[in-house]
Amino acid sequence: MTTKIHAICDALGNPVEIDITPGQDADITQAEQLLEKIDPDAFLADRAYDADRLIDRLTEREITPVIPSKSNRTTQRKTDFALYRERNPVKRFFNKIKQFRAIATRCDKLKSTFLAAVQFASVIILLN
Repeated sequence: MTTKIHAICDALGNPVEIDITPGQDADITQAEQLLEKIDPDAFLADRAYDADRLIDRLTEREITPVIPSKSNRTTQRKTDFALYRERNPVKRFFNKIKQFRAIATRCDKLKSTFLAAVQFASVIILLN
């Protein structure tokens, strides 16, 4: 059994919202849920989040979507790749969190226990 960690980070790479889903779930399934709790100016994400429903929801909330179009999309959207490069702090956050053995190996059997471990590691990262 695998799990996925979903996180929304601020511009400095500090986690703002964190959730966990089963490994077979798509990444985009958690995007709207996590975004409901915060009000960012822009949403930087990779191609996995390129869906009309999510992009329409972002534009309704006046959030700038910075998501490259998938290669099979019929009408390619323009993307600000200078802003897209700012995803680096988020990638660094995931690298830091995977340095914790309990998170990298995902030994916990319960979702609540694993989520607590991820949140605890996030707090330690924030304090450093």
